Amino acid sequence: MTDLERLWDDYPTGPTPTREILAAAAGRPRHPRRRRPLRRALVTAGALTALVGAFVAGTLGQDGGGGGGGGDRTSTPRYAAFQADLKPAASCADLRQVYVDRGLDLVGPYGWGDPHGRTVIGSGFSQSSDDLASLADRNPTFNASKSLARSQRQVNSETGTNVQEAGVDEPDTVKTDGSLLAVVRDDRITTYDVTGAATRRLGSLVLPRVANAEILLDSATGTIIAVGSDASARSERTRVLTVSLAEPAEPAVTDQVVYDAPLLSARQHGSTVRLVLASGLPDLDFVSPGPARSAKRALAHNRKAVEESTIEDWLPTIAVDGDDPEQLLDCADVAVPSDDLALGTTSVAGFDTGSPGKVSAIGLAGRTDIAYESADHLYLAASGGWGGVLRENDLIDCVRRCPVWSGPGGTSYLFDFTLDGTRATHVASGEVEGSVRDRWSLDEADDVLRVAVGPTAETGNFNSVVTFERRGKELVERGRLDRLGPGEDLQSVRWFDGLAILVTFRQVDPLYAVDLTDTAHPRLLSKLKIPGFSSYLHPLGPARMVGIGEGPDGKGGWGAQIGLFDVRDPTAVKRRDVLHYASGMEALAGTDPRAFTWLPDQRTFLTVVQKWGSRRVGYLSVIRLEGGTMHEQRYKAEYGDDVDHLRAVPLPDGRVVVVTGEDARFFAL
Repeated sequence: MTDLERLWDDYPTGPTPTREILAAAAGRPRHPRRRRPLRRALVTAGALTALVGAFVAGTLGQDGGGGGGGGDRTSTPRYAAFQADLKPAASCADLRQVYVDRGLDLVGPYGWGDPHGRTVIGSGFSQSSDDLASLADRNPTFNASKSLARSQRQVNSETGTNVQEAGVDEPDTVKTDGSLLAVVRDDRITTYDVTGAATRRLGSLVLPRVANAEILLDSATGTIIAVGSDASARSERTRVLTVSLAEPAEPAVTDQVVYDAPLLSARQHGSTVRLVLASGLPDLDFVSPGPARSAKRALAHNRKAVEESTIEDWLPTIAVDGDDPEQLLDCADVAVPSDDLALGTTSVAGFDTGSPGKVSAIGLAGRTDIAYESADHLYLAASGGWGGVLRENDLIDCVRRCPVWSGPGGTSYLFDFTLDGTRATHVASGEVEGSVRDRWSLDEADDVLRVAVGPTAETGNFNSVVTFERRGKELVERGRLDRLGPGEDLQSVRWFDGLAILVTFRQVDPLYAVDLTDTAHPRLLSKLKIPGFSSYLHPLGPARMVGIGEGPDGKGGWGAQIGLFDVRDPTAVKRRDVLHYASGMEALAGTDPRAFTWLPDQRTFLTVVQKWGSRRVGYLSVIRLEGGTMHEQRYKAEYGDDVDHLRAVPLPDGRVVVVTGEDARFFAL
C-alpha cells in the first residue's frame, strides 16, 4: 500500500444511439498499400518555396465530397472550403502526378531517400556562441505604467483536463461530467459514480482493436469518443470508437471508424470533434542493391515503382463500422502546393459525436507537423529548420540525438482555417522565418496570431515573437520582437490577452515578459535570469504564475524544479519561491501538462513527479500557496508505466478524484 492509498477514502466495492451510416459511394477504390509513416526525424522534401492555389472541399457521406472513390466524379454541391491562396487538384490524374513528380525527387536505390542512397532529414538548428548585440540595446524596456499586460487564471476544462485553450477540450485518459467519471487504460474503459461520499465503480468495457486510447466526452449526449492507434494494423492507423453511456454501468460501443493515417491532433468544440491526420510516404514495392542487383538497377526499379503508383497509394482511407475502406478525400478536396512541404498528406476531418461516420474532410498534398486550435480557428504549421542529409546508417543515431524535427530551409509555413461546426475553411496563409517548436508556440487573441519562433539558417541566433493579421488571403506580419535569448533554446511559452511569457535556456533560465497590448509593436517588459529552466508555465491569476521544469538541486545535482513567480508587475517579474527536487527526479507536467491541476479555491496545485532507480516511482506532489511561499506534501502513488496515467481530476463541487493505474478515489486535501 502506498502513502497515497492510506489517505484515500474507503473504496466500496438508455437506449443505444442510432448509428449514422455512411452514404453509399459511387464505386470504391482498391485497398491501398500500407503507408509508411513520415516520422518527425525522417524523410522531408527539398527546399521550401512559396505556396500557391486555393481549394474547395466537400464532406463525406450525405454531405457529398470526401470518400467514395478516386475517380473524377461530380458530388453534391460543395461549400467553398478553401478561400485563400490554395488551389484544388484539377483531377485525380493531376493530383497523382504531383505526388509522383515529388516522389521521384526523393526516391533512391534503397527506397525513400535521395538518389545517392542517403536519407533526407531535418536536424534542427545548431546554435553558436556568436557575440550578439545586447538585447537591451535593440529592445528597450517598455514603461509599463501605461501597459495593461496581465496574466489570467486558467483552470481545467469542464471535463477535468488541463488544456491549452479555454473552450477547446483535448483527449485524456480521464474525463468527468461532475457525476460520472470515465477512465481509459490502453483498451479498457471503466466508469465510476462520483456523486456520493466515495467513488463507486459502475462497469467497464474492452475497446475492440485499439491501443493507447485516450477519450473525449460529450456530456450533453452521454457519449465518449475514444481515439487510439489501430491495434489490428501493422501500419500507423487511427481508430475512433464511439461509446454510449446511456447505461453507465454497461458502456457500449456503437460506432467504429478507422483512418489509414496517424493522428496529429484531436480537439473537441461542444459536440464537434476535429482530427488532424498526417500521412507519410506510401510503402511501395522498393528493392535495395545487393550481390545480384547494382545500385543503378535498384534505383531504376524504385523510380518505376513511384511512376506506377496510384492515387490510392497516396491518399488516406476511412472505414466505417467494418465496411471496406474508402478514400477519405476526394481529389478535388486536396490542395496542391508546389514543393513547399514535406511530401505526404495532411487531412482535417470533422464530425459530430452523434454521427462519427459522417465526416467533413479536406486535405493538403504536403505534411504539416503542428496543429493549434483556438475557439474558432485551426492553424496548421510546417516548421522550418536547418535541413540536412545523412547516410542511412547514421539515421538511428540521429533519431536519438538530434533536436526537435524541423523541415528543410529556415522558413515556417502557416495555414489559417476558420471553423464552423464540422467544417474547416481555409482563409489565409503566411510564413515566418524561424522554427516553431510546438503548438504552445502559437496563440490567437482578437483575430491576431502570435507566434514564438526559434533560430534557423534564415535568422540570427536568437528567438522572436511575431504577430500576424489577416489581410485578404494572407497572414501578414503585424509586429515583431527579436533578439530574445541570444544563443539560448526556447523552452516554453505562455500567452495571455496582452502578455507573453517566454523561457529560454542554455545555462540559466532567462524568463522574458513581452507586452502585446499593442500587437503592432511588441515590447520587452522585463527579463529575469535564474538557474535552470521552466518547460511548462501555468498562470494562477493576475499575480502568480508557476514554472515547472529542471534545475540544480542545491547539492551539486540536477532534478525537477518548481518556481513560483510574481507577475503583478510585468516590468519586474520576480521568483518568490522555488522547490528543488532530488537529483534524477522529473516533473511530468514539463512534457505532459495534463499532469498538472490548479485548484484556485484551495490555493493548491497538484502535479506528478517521478524518480528513476531500480524501478520507476511516481509521486503526487500537493503544493499549497501561502503568501509568496509554497508548502509541499508528497505522496508515493504509482509504479512503472502506470505513472503516466496518474491524474488529479477536479469536480465542480470542489472535490478531487485521484486516478491511478487501477483505481479512482477521492483525495482529501
